Amino acid sequence: MDFIQNYLARAKEIIGDRTPEEIKYDNEVVRWLQRGKNIKKAIAKANEKYPSDALNPQEKTLADIQAHYEYLAQHEEIMRKQPITK
Repeated sequence: MDFIQNYLARAKEIIGDRTPEEIKYDNEVVRWLQRGKNIKKAIAKANEKYPSDALNPQEKTLADIQAHYEYLAQHEEIMRKQPITK
């Protein structure tokens, strides 16, 4: 397996399978993080737009959730820049 295949396999493992609705929600959280909102506010904004997919994280899990969304943002940037087929 080459580097790209390894990366894609690991990314799929980290991100997991998501429904189209979950992808929209995740993209909304990422969008607000990229606009400078903290994770609590980014989630609140996504919850307003997609209430059926709303997260209600506990304070102790916010750092992990933020790390997950930062990873998603980096992954999406890599996918946009590289001519990688999924």
